[in-house]
Amino acid sequence: MIDPELLEILACPETHQPLAMADAELVASLNEAIEAGGLVNVGGASVEGSLDGGLVREDGSIVYPIRDRIPVLLVDEGIALPLAE
Repeated sequence: MIDPELLEILACPETHQPLAMADAELVASLNEAIEAGGLVNVGGASVEGSLDGGLVREDGSIVYPIRDRIPVLLVDEGIALPLAE
């Protein structure tokens, strides 16, 4: 989904940690939570619309959404992990 060379230079906008592609299981879990209406981002807003993918911060605590094949690397748009059950 994202060019590997681009992925190598992308970093978390908050901590500058490297990012990695989210696996399909995590993206599916996020999309289920979005559909259920219970997912909020770091900025406190409800997450709307399904994700095409995600970029997970190295420490595994935040995933940044990918929408229309474009990573949204804004701190407030990040989604905290693990998802609340």
